[in-house]
Amino acid sequence: MLRIRDRIRWLTARGFTLIELLVVIAIIAILIALLVPAVQKVREAAARAQCQNNLKQIALACIGYADTNQKRLPPGGLNAGGGDWNDERGSWLVHSLPYMEQTPLYNKIQTAAGGPIQSTYNSVGKAAAAGVLVRTGTNDTTLPYGRCPSDDYRPGVAVVNYIGSYGPQCATGGQGCDVNQTYCNGNAQSPPWGYTTSPDHGNSANPSDIRGLFNRLGAPLLFPASIPDGTSNTILVGEGLPATHDHLQQNLWWGFNGGNTHAGTIIPINFIDPAKVNTSCLTNANQWNASFGFASRHTGGANFAFADGSIHFLSQTINHATYNKIGCRNDGQPTGPFE
Repeated sequence: MLRIRDRIRWLTARGFTLIELLVVIAIIAILIALLVPAVQKVREAAARAQCQNNLKQIALACIGYADTNQKRLPPGGLNAGGGDWNDERGSWLVHSLPYMEQTPLYNKIQTAAGGPIQSTYNSVGKAAAAGVLVRTGTNDTTLPYGRCPSDDYRPGVAVVNYIGSYGPQCATGGQGCDVNQTYCNGNAQSPPWGYTTSPDHGNSANPSDIRGLFNRLGAPLLFPASIPDGTSNTILVGEGLPATHDHLQQNLWWGFNGGNTHAGTIIPINFIDPAKVNTSCLTNANQWNASFGFASRHTGGANFAFADGSIHFLSQTINHATYNKIGCRNDGQPTGPFE
């Protein structure tokens, strides 16, 4: 009986062998390797959902603005001269602040401007006289709904990941790699679907020149009358990445030239890889014919808010013609499904 008790005591006191310990460590490593991707997927799913919710609220704010402002969408940007880059009257993000429960910030900006920034339009969309928006005290103000959690670009900096769409607006390029003009000469495609030339980046105060729903010079677009292709078929706002878009990097979300109306559908989704930004032609954030496109850190595409308030995740492999048709408000080519 004593021998049996001594044997049990010896077995319980001897501990793990080296091989047993290595096996346990290997099992733990395998479990961690299996768990980390699952945690990352859950985290990205939550970030993507938050991003979609931000876009939903932004879309509803734009519609709310139209409901109380003569059926006009918020102006992409306003300045009195239509081309005076120093005459700052605020971006669409500023004008939609009261509809995003940000009235105190809106009032603060108006006070800094020395008067109301809610301007009226003349016949071609230029802003009527109003106080010039003062930059001081505004450019370091972050919007609580302005960042997509998936984007790790300079956390805490006052950039906004959401850009109003100017649709299939043409733009000049350079350095021998003009992706815009490939699709803006009308008949280069087979079958042909390209768009004719138009004011670069939507730089016009005349609404007839604008193919999307925003532009930085304040062309007034009626909602929904200016969208004959249908609100459910037309992109309103999409995601952008400051890492690949030089105007977004300026942190001027409140300004008409700050980048938040500078994205169109001529450039494919996620055209520039954030991990490969350099000075070559098609990987340069300063090369506007490549960088002024929609992009995100989500795998395989980006989120978009449509003019009816619906949210869609569009694949970066979407048919290019389809992508441009849903970017254009009035080409007579409503299309779907597009996901």
